[in-house]
Amino acid sequence: MGNDKIIIYTDGACSNNQSSNNIGGYGAILTYNNHTKEIFGGRINTTNNIMELTAIIEALKLIKNRKIETEVYSDSAYIVNGINLKWYEKWKKNNWKNSKKVPVKNKELWEELIDLIESFSNIKIIKVKGHSGIDLNEKADELANKGIESVK
Repeated sequence: MGNDKIIIYTDGACSNNQSSNNIGGYGAILTYNNHTKEIFGGRINTTNNIMELTAIIEALKLIKNRKIETEVYSDSAYIVNGINLKWYEKWKKNNWKNSKKVPVKNKELWEELIDLIESFSNIKIIKVKGHSGIDLNEKADELANKGIESVK
């Protein structure tokens, strides 16, 4: 008998992060029972946070049955805190401005992610330590790097 919850590991990566010719990649690995699906992609002129958000969004979009218990593992404190500490509720209330009264970056991606998360009956976003030998997290990192290679 397999595990009857969906487990997703996601990662984003960006090379030359602060320059105008940077390349980003995202990757995700989804497992359910004995099935595994890997996805990756890349973009030119992006940021690490955009790739982290994109990884989760693209993974969640693949899930048809949103009633199945789902766990998403990310090594991005930005995303895990944004969701679990409900930063996004404060942002929405403040017309998508952060605590410094500055417009929240990546608003469209955050809105898409929040809508997706709210479409699930039972979903958890869990912080995982990056590069700490967790197989599926390492695999998500490899896929994100593959995403970078795909647009070079």
